[in-house]
Amino acid sequence: MPNETPQIQPIVPSYRLRILSDEQLEQLQEATLEILQDVGFHCPSGKALEIYADHGAQVDFETQIVKLPSDVVMDAMSQAPRFYTMGARSEAHDLNLDGSATYIATDGTGVETVDFRTNQRRGSVKADVARMARVTDYLSSLGFYWPMVSAQDFPSLASLHELDASFNNTVKHVQTCTVVEESTAHYAVEMAKVVAGDEATMRARPPLSSLICTIAPLAMDLEATEAALVFAEAGLPVGFMSMASGGSTAPASAAGTIAVADAEMVAAMVLIQMAYPGAPIYHSMMPGIMHPQTGGWEGGARETGLIYPIGVELAHNWGVPTLAAVGTVADTSGWESAVGIAENILMVALCGAETCSGIGLRETCTLLTPEALVLDAEFYDLARVHAAGLDTSREALAIDVIKAVGPRGHFLRQKHTRQQLRKLEFSGMTNQISEAGGFRDPIEVAVEKTFWILENHNPEPLSDIQKHELTHILRTAENELFIGAHGR
Repeated sequence: MPNETPQIQPIVPSYRLRILSDEQLEQLQEATLEILQDVGFHCPSGKALEIYADHGAQVDFETQIVKLPSDVVMDAMSQAPRFYTMGARSEAHDLNLDGSATYIATDGTGVETVDFRTNQRRGSVKADVARMARVTDYLSSLGFYWPMVSAQDFPSLASLHELDASFNNTVKHVQTCTVVEESTAHYAVEMAKVVAGDEATMRARPPLSSLICTIAPLAMDLEATEAALVFAEAGLPVGFMSMASGGSTAPASAAGTIAVADAEMVAAMVLIQMAYPGAPIYHSMMPGIMHPQTGGWEGGARETGLIYPIGVELAHNWGVPTLAAVGTVADTSGWESAVGIAENILMVALCGAETCSGIGLRETCTLLTPEALVLDAEFYDLARVHAAGLDTSREALAIDVIKAVGPRGHFLRQKHTRQQLRKLEFSGMTNQISEAGGFRDPIEVAVEKTFWILENHNPEPLSDIQKHELTHILRTAENELFIGAHGR
């Protein structure tokens, strides 16, 4: 029997944080405009080059370098909507991006899973995507779902099978970052239409959105760019993420990394607004820094932490919502490995992020462990409570109770004490009392909770007709693309 999906608990801050001054925001915007006008960017899509050229850009079709005059950028960005809705299969779980709340998604798309039965590492499969969609559906912390791992048992059409597993196992909004070809994007749009019920509903309450990564420094991917145009034409939100790495694909200074990353994303957003004015778009800054000893990409480096909330402020300065990064975790040594996520979530929420992502995976977004998402959701809840601020109502100040108890009295017997204690939120991971005394291992508790969810929570299913239509779309894609994908 299906279970009711708990209501989403977004972060609703009672106070705000400001990182950059108006002058600094203007300096960064001017830097982006100067880069786009004087340096330009590489765009290998002939379709996109034609759109840029038709709307006032300076396009060299031979070198595929595009330069954007500042007035062209500003005019295009003025068309973008500041607020819109990311819909869900359940209307009660729609995400209204009106600036009042922050919603978080899982991380994605990993390639390995610690097996839920054998505890051994293996390549991820479609069933893992489905399992974690169900866990996401149950957790009130999670506002929407990124397919957390790849469906490697369907290698040719993995991205579409990830959507199929997601739509069948959560009523919440789904965001894809693996449908990055024009050919598969068309099928993804058809799948979204099936889930929404009709095209008008899909446009008003899109159950699917797309995240496209730019190529650092200052470049766009051919297939991904054309996929983005397909999504935008259908009215599905499209975001662009830069993962520029300071010291290698971006300047080593934080400000320089931000400037390059911002220029990449703005160039892509401008294209969408040129082609489809008013199409919903979003800005997602997730840069890293090159480790000076290994040369590796470090997403959780201390130096990158401040860039995440700055990315929120930049997005809003351009007049669009943001998908903020909240960091990555490099190890699995213990539950403490996720603590830094709470700080990042709180920072981006206080800066006004509409959405954020980056929880539930380990080893720099590559490894899924059964307990990680439940653990990380605890730190989201910590940030949510801290962002809510302090209640200073007379009831909370307890003046009348203090008067009643008086000096050297005791508050335990007071009705107010019982009422207030029931309102307190304690961690479900670190406050589980052990029968042997003390507290249980949080990882053990998280694993137990994950398996309980998988055994007991069954989200409202798609109708038989919808299931049949999604399966038909997958089979049609296999046949029409001459892929011949075979699932195991």
